[in-house]
Amino acid sequence: MRFPGIRGFALLTAAVLGAGLGAAPSATAAENPAATCSVAQQMITAGDYWVANGTNLAANDWQNATFHVGNLALVRTTGVSNHKTLPWAEANRYLLQTDPKTPYFPDFEAAGEAYLDLYTYFHPDPPILADLRKRVDDEVATVQQGKTSYWNYVDALNMAMPSFARIGVLDNNAADLAAMAKLFRYTEKQAGGHGLFNELTGLWYRDAHYVGTGTFWSRGNGWAISALAKVLQVLPASDPSRAEYLRVFKKMASTLRLVQRPDGFWNSSLLNPFDHAGPESSGTAMFTYGIAWGINAGILDAARYQPTVTKAWNALSTKALQPSGLVGYVQPVGGSPATAKKTDTAAYGVGAFLLAGQQVAKLTPACQPA
Repeated sequence: MRFPGIRGFALLTAAVLGAGLGAAPSATAAENPAATCSVAQQMITAGDYWVANGTNLAANDWQNATFHVGNLALVRTTGVSNHKTLPWAEANRYLLQTDPKTPYFPDFEAAGEAYLDLYTYFHPDPPILADLRKRVDDEVATVQQGKTSYWNYVDALNMAMPSFARIGVLDNNAADLAAMAKLFRYTEKQAGGHGLFNELTGLWYRDAHYVGTGTFWSRGNGWAISALAKVLQVLPASDPSRAEYLRVFKKMASTLRLVQRPDGFWNSSLLNPFDHAGPESSGTAMFTYGIAWGINAGILDAARYQPTVTKAWNALSTKALQPSGLVGYVQPVGGSPATAKKTDTAAYGVGAFLLAGQQVAKLTPACQPA
């Protein structure tokens, strides 16, 4: 389904209902004129390529979860649906992955964020959240018993933290938010002996293996700033841990602005331009998403940070995004910096690109409603 333009809420409603997604998103989320908004067109091109050519599209894993969170951001931004996310969620029966040996492994919880987006913006049917809600409830009970070390690698923040925040707010459940704060504090201050957040640099180590090494992985830090942006979007001002989340978010943004490459990307190893030098788009897209959201939310100063976002989106949309629609230079799955090639792509890289586009579109005059 393609439209010559987005003419307000009525047209979007028809598009979304035609896609079988259920209730339409709010008008303010999706009145961007797709015909004149280059960001919207770039998002559509990237999404279309992945759903036509991507690999392992069925699994309810963290990679596909990241894509589908971005894919729903695409629908909300452009009013155009490729009709893939709802069937994916339905085929997986809105379930999370599980393993009895590691029942609260954060990667297994990532699909919950996509289910929350379906529920919140398109299809508010309670069964969508049943498995996620049970997982959070069960995990919170163990946190209250003193088990706080589940988030012992930085990626875990994005895999699990947004769902904890959103379920806690949705259910008005202070216990969920308190457990989230304890889990975050472990990651920040205790994992690896002294915590994964390095106060001197304002960056995160990936896991205990890297604590004290000086290696700060781009995508690992991308997961962290994305998680914080998503949590800050929903967390009430009265939450006792909000100030700490905001402090870390701002400190990260300040450092990231300084270490951005001249070409707009960030290096795979953030502080060492000689370690796997070259473009890396997944971390770059996550930084773009987080920093652009910070500007849109009035948290980050536009005069200082807008050039960072502009350079980053130019790199993503003119070099990472290729004419075919392939989003390249995505570092392959792994727990450490690595070189990314032009042809390297993955679901999480495309999803991060789409999320970045959502926030960049909000900063782009040509993408605003007439």
